[in-house]
Amino acid sequence: MKTSGTLNTTANLQDSDTVYEALINAHEGLSDKDSAKLNAKLILFLINHIGDKQVILEAIDKSNSQSA
Repeated sequence: MKTSGTLNTTANLQDSDTVYEALINAHEGLSDKDSAKLNAKLILFLINHIGDKQVILEAIDKSNSQSA
């Protein structure tokens, strides 16, 4: 498990348009409830992949602030 990292807020994804398109397509035809479930599952997979509590808490804080 990784520890004590910092959140990278600099663009870090190659071919981001393709990833964004895949995310949008994954939601196509879903109800609001199923779309929210998809988002929750994706978030949990990514949290597990990150595996760094401090980074995750920083991301939550930044996502929940007006300065995000």
